[in-house]
Amino acid sequence: MTHQLPPLPFDYDALAPVLSEHAMRLHHDRHHRAYVEKLNKALDGHPELQNVPVEQLLKDLDGLPADLRTPIRNQGGGHANHSLYWSLLAPPDSAELPPSLARELERAFGEVEAFKAKFAETGEKLFGSGYAWLVTDGSRLDVIGLPNQDSPLSIGRTPLLTVDVWEHAYYPDYENRRPEWLQAWWRIVNWEAVAERLQDARPGATAHSGDRPASNLA
Repeated sequence: MTHQLPPLPFDYDALAPVLSEHAMRLHHDRHHRAYVEKLNKALDGHPELQNVPVEQLLKDLDGLPADLRTPIRNQGGGHANHSLYWSLLAPPDSAELPPSLARELERAFGEVEAFKAKFAETGEKLFGSGYAWLVTDGSRLDVIGLPNQDSPLSIGRTPLLTVDVWEHAYYPDYENRRPEWLQAWWRIVNWEAVAERLQDARPGATAHSGDRPASNLA
């Protein structure tokens, strides 16, 4: 089995005016596709791992052959992170924050706006390229920033929400104005998907979203 580029769960122009069709085609069709192709190339010499979901590979980086650890971290992370990212976006202003998720955010951060401020600040201050993440260890929520295509799965955390702050994610529309991008991005968050992921991550849940193959996340 080779890993596949998942289709977007919406039309290329569905996120306008927050993200243009041009930005989405560049990000999905070129950047994400490149991660998938390089991941498959890295796995060419390891047929025993070609059917393992990329998320599982990311969870067990230290257990992989030495020659695969960096490619899986970078290319596998790029594939998994982007696949998840698309599933957490929705047309502007189309998704309301579910009350249950709002209560969880208030419990963890004091209030929803405090969470948003911490999340945006994490993305804004992340040096170079990477992502800001809302994660859980199964019992508590936290906001972290990770560089490049590093995945929370590799440090034992389940990702719930993420924003891409690689320049290719926003530069066509926002140029170098990362803070402006981070504020506009809230309009396209798929809050229902975030709430579902949190529910799945609870101890005793029958299925965990973070374990679904990236090719099925769209």
